[in-house]
Amino acid sequence: MTHAPKSGTEQAWAALGGDPALLAHIATDGPGGRLLPARLPVMELARSAVAVCSLAAAELAARRTAGPVPRVRIDEGAVATAFTSERHLRIDGRAPTSFAPLSRFWRTADGWVRTHANYPHHRARLLATLGLSPETPDDIAVDTVAASFAGRRSDEIERTVYEAGGLAVAARTPGQWAADPRGAAVAGTPLVARERTDDAPGRRTAPLTGEPLLPAAGLRVLDLTRVIAGPVATRTLALLGADVLRIDAPQLPESPDAHSDTGFGKRSVDLDLSGRSGAAAFDRLLADADVVVIGYRPGAFERFGLTPESLAARRPGLVIARLSAWGHGPWAGRRGFDSLVQVATGIASVEAGAGPGSVPGALPAQALDHGTGYLLAAAVLRALTEQHDEGGSRLATLSLARTASWLLDELPAPALPGAATGDGDGTGRSYDPEKWLTETDSPLGRLRHAVPPVAFEGSPAGWSRPPGPLGADAAAWLTA
Repeated sequence: MTHAPKSGTEQAWAALGGDPALLAHIATDGPGGRLLPARLPVMELARSAVAVCSLAAAELAARRTAGPVPRVRIDEGAVATAFTSERHLRIDGRAPTSFAPLSRFWRTADGWVRTHANYPHHRARLLATLGLSPETPDDIAVDTVAASFAGRRSDEIERTVYEAGGLAVAARTPGQWAADPRGAAVAGTPLVARERTDDAPGRRTAPLTGEPLLPAAGLRVLDLTRVIAGPVATRTLALLGADVLRIDAPQLPESPDAHSDTGFGKRSVDLDLSGRSGAAAFDRLLADADVVVIGYRPGAFERFGLTPESLAARRPGLVIARLSAWGHGPWAGRRGFDSLVQVATGIASVEAGAGPGSVPGALPAQALDHGTGYLLAAAVLRALTEQHDEGGSRLATLSLARTASWLLDELPAPALPGAATGDGDGTGRSYDPEKWLTETDSPLGRLRHAVPPVAFEGSPAGWSRPPGPLGADAAAWLTA
């Protein structure tokens, strides 16, 4: 007797250590049409990540109200729109800046590479490998890079650019990635690695009252993340009532447009952890924190002595969630972004156009970023529930590369007509995202943005505050 493969929601909830009986609390509806169409089950990934995050929030709410677990309601239109939120964002009517001219695919002597040069320092390091100055105009830089890469092997470009501190990844097939030690190291890890690191007593939070139902109310979250995945996780925790304080290094550039999308509900401060005053301010914040979310590559914070073990020793009972691009293995300490992970793991190969020599493709959303972000938030919420019952400091670890393996190898393929091109109702109709967009006035301007997809009975419909300028807030928690 054969059994139907487990749904993505079942797989993710099991990875989070959740009670399978609670899955009956989830209901899903949607607008029909083609949502995040792709050859791979992208909508299954999106739906599942948001569903388990919503269920984890509902479960924690039940612990804090001593009541039943609220029903979870997943609107697939809201999910699809949220997974492409950066594309729908408008700031006083202006579309945000997307990929820079040097962030793209390049033909090589034996295939393709993809570079990422959205940040000025990554652009400068890429150009330095060709003897070009950072002031080189984009049109000249594009022509020079194209001519140089066309006569070189992909793996040699990947190695040379990385050694210079830049970002370039050779395109691989799923089979090549699976056979590579870098891919094999990631495939052997859990989708969500969960650890209880000590026997510290749990910190009981006050019972929840009133509406909306905010399961993370009263919790303080240090947000040490950038770009999309980590900020999506902490934006979700802010939606659910947490006091989220984002910390950035003043010397690192960040995209104001990206922050306009993922900064909802949070405050933001610049701290130089290498300086005495910055380190002291961080220590004061950590002393009253409940959660620390780390989204930098392994090694970036360890050099300040901020390992999971040291954080939990300084603040027993802490929940720590960490995220990286590549996970375990030879590339563990490398920088990486969603677009590069898609290329290395073979996703871009699967999504390529028809015909030999076609340019590698891309998913219809930065689904590794968004999906991992909601899984990361779910891991924090589940850790808080477990801590409520059992105590102990908690550590959750995720990576974009492991989420890519989930998409490529583990999620069930769409069972609807037209499954080869992605989820939908088989009609080929595209959905209209307008229903799941709203507008909010903010210090950054009037923002058109996606509504939150995480929802359950009594949940908040939006964030308590819009994003403000990066680094503009005080290094202090809000008064309870």
